[in-house]
Amino acid sequence: MRRHLLAIDLDGTLLDITGRPHERDVRAVHAARAAGVSVTIATGRLYSGTRASAAALGLSGPVGCADGSHVVHAGDHATLVHRGVSGAEVELLRTALSRAGLATFVFADDAIGHDHRGHPFVPYVKTWSTDIRPAVDVYEHALWGTQQGVTAVVALGSREHVMQAASDLGRDLSGAVFVVHFPLRREPHVGTWAIMARASGGTKGTAVRWIAEREGIALADAVCVGDWVNDLPMFEVAGRSFAMGQAPDEVKTRATDVLSETSETGGGVAAAVEKAFGIVTRPRG
Repeated sequence: MRRHLLAIDLDGTLLDITGRPHERDVRAVHAARAAGVSVTIATGRLYSGTRASAAALGLSGPVGCADGSHVVHAGDHATLVHRGVSGAEVELLRTALSRAGLATFVFADDAIGHDHRGHPFVPYVKTWSTDIRPAVDVYEHALWGTQQGVTAVVALGSREHVMQAASDLGRDLSGAVFVVHFPLRREPHVGTWAIMARASGGTKGTAVRWIAEREGIALADAVCVGDWVNDLPMFEVAGRSFAMGQAPDEVKTRATDVLSETSETGGGVAAAVEKAFGIVTRPRG
């Protein structure tokens, strides 16, 4: 009997704008699990920001966090895989961001560290983790020196300063660190730019591949649901992929299926479960 894997993105897919899972989607996941489908999460959040969703879905196996940089066992919260930035690379990363004068957040040990410059952006980053640790100077924060290494760094500021930091990191850490920069689209920070840096080699695709191998499931029998460009690596490895209705065109064109449901309406995961596995869960009322 063939086994299947369902990998679900959180923000923009399972969760609404307040960070709560849509009820119909939760029921659909429970129905899929009852039918024998293995279910996991693939998210950009740290594990501390993922635990509540994993519990709501009844998950007790591995989940992929920090865009695949951290795979955690939801049953006992043990780290299974972690790709961190450490040693001399941490110093180069810290120096480049400090020189750019950006509001910096360091992600490590399942927590987020910042200082007064990052305070206005805490509501933006706190969805990644519930463990927020302020310090007098973020560049002297203890999280830079954790044993597992830095999971990721997010820094925010003007487009000019973000692009300068991206250039410096590309020059100094080419190949060792994955760097992406983008404009914020959420009020009140529209016009602010962000840069994210993490260890190279980890994506949602590598997490889904690792979890599928651990579960003994062929990637052709893996199904994923997402809404953003960081979901594309898992779209590439899964046999079937569903893009949410509000996803940008570059995401929709890379998915095998496009849903009409959005993160606002909910029901996208439920629709994917129905289409992929024939498991029907209808809205209540």
